[in-house]
Amino acid sequence: MKLQLPVAKITTACLTLLFIFSIKANAQEVITLQRAIDLTLERNLNIKQAQFNEALTTEDVKQARYNQLPNLTANPQGSFNFGRNIDPSTNQFTNQRIFALNGNLTTQVTLFQGGQLRNQVIANKLQLDADRSNTAKVKNDLILNVVTTYLDILTNQDLVTAAKQQIEIAKITLDRAQKNFDAGQQTLADLSQAKAQGSTADLNITTAQNQLELSLITLKQYMEMPPSTPIAVEKPDLTKLQNVSTMFDPEVVLKTSMAVNPDVALAEAREKVTAQNIKIARGGYYPSIVLFGQIGSNYSDARKQVGGARPNGRIDTLGFVNGNMATPITSPGVDPIYLNYPFSKQIGDNFNQSVGISLQIPIFNRFSTRTNVRKAKILNEQAETTAQLARTTLGKVIYQAVWDVQAADKKFQSAKQTYQANKEAFNVIQQRYNVGLVNSLDYNTSLTNLNKSQFDMIQAQYEVVFRSKIIDYYLGNPIKL
Repeated sequence: MKLQLPVAKITTACLTLLFIFSIKANAQEVITLQRAIDLTLERNLNIKQAQFNEALTTEDVKQARYNQLPNLTANPQGSFNFGRNIDPSTNQFTNQRIFALNGNLTTQVTLFQGGQLRNQVIANKLQLDADRSNTAKVKNDLILNVVTTYLDILTNQDLVTAAKQQIEIAKITLDRAQKNFDAGQQTLADLSQAKAQGSTADLNITTAQNQLELSLITLKQYMEMPPSTPIAVEKPDLTKLQNVSTMFDPEVVLKTSMAVNPDVALAEAREKVTAQNIKIARGGYYPSIVLFGQIGSNYSDARKQVGGARPNGRIDTLGFVNGNMATPITSPGVDPIYLNYPFSKQIGDNFNQSVGISLQIPIFNRFSTRTNVRKAKILNEQAETTAQLARTTLGKVIYQAVWDVQAADKKFQSAKQTYQANKEAFNVIQQRYNVGLVNSLDYNTSLTNLNKSQFDMIQAQYEVVFRSKIIDYYLGNPIKL
């Protein structure tokens, strides 16, 4: 027996599933500028790479400090010796199998090495400061890129909207031209021009949509999002962005930026590192003094100890009375009794210690130290030039940024005046259109001019806002809308 479901229920269930999937597919995360910045700082791989370098340098700082401590080395050794060899405990030749153990514990500490150990600690600390400045630079550069890309997205969205409206105008114009051509009131050239305007409008919207998609993909890359992730950016409320500062003193901005800009901080930190490396290289000219100590012991199963004596029946002559050969001094002869030498006792009896100072004086090392010092000086001069270049470049950028925000404000004021003029013109044409004194083409042309001037005004205001935020960026202020 087959179970049959009503067709209406199946259709309803399918439509419901399709609706749910459609909602999920079209769900877009709305990204604010601050959200975009936060995600970039949290996920971007360039930041993580900079942080890895910082972590490695942190370990270098620790190791440079540890290098000033004494070391401690244990060297135990065991061996089986066969045939004729030397008993390591008695240094006598023997012809038997010997099991031997020996070991020592050594330590040494560098008392003086031309200041290289201490200078290396300082150099590694300076390098850590440089890596931290580099991390800050990567973050700040990404923030600036996110802000610029966010502005591009807002601008491209407006361009897409304007292009869509232009397509509608082009359709109305083409329809009117077609009717006039059919009625014999316009020529084929007029009709062809209207078609060309429609093709141009199609090309404009395609270009605008491509630019919008490209800017969205760029923002996703900064936030380490898959390109297929649907997102939408939030348009800021322009009514809240009316009082934007546009008047800045470039010298004041430059003075503040010199103290907080990560590019300058990074260049100056690297300059300090190279200056410290000169001191490290010069340390090779000086002698080094090392204090060392050692303890050790050994064991051999071939070594025996005398445990007594037994008579051997001989009479041994010990000497003579007053050197007279006729009156010898004798004693009953005995043979020694050899016993095994216990391991613990042998280790204790053979225990030895030593302590001393080693002095190494560099006399001639094929000019390697002199070469290292010269190379360190060249690198330091190069770093000084790089730091000066960073300061000079920052000065140019600051002045350009101040000029840009002032120019953007002038552009915005001009765009507002153009919009007001087009708005007044459109109101007049609309009134005349309503009473039949103006045709639809003139009406739509006036509307297009109004829309375009409005978009130009909005874009100009966006540019003022973001140019002002760029000044905040160089001042070290957080960028917020």
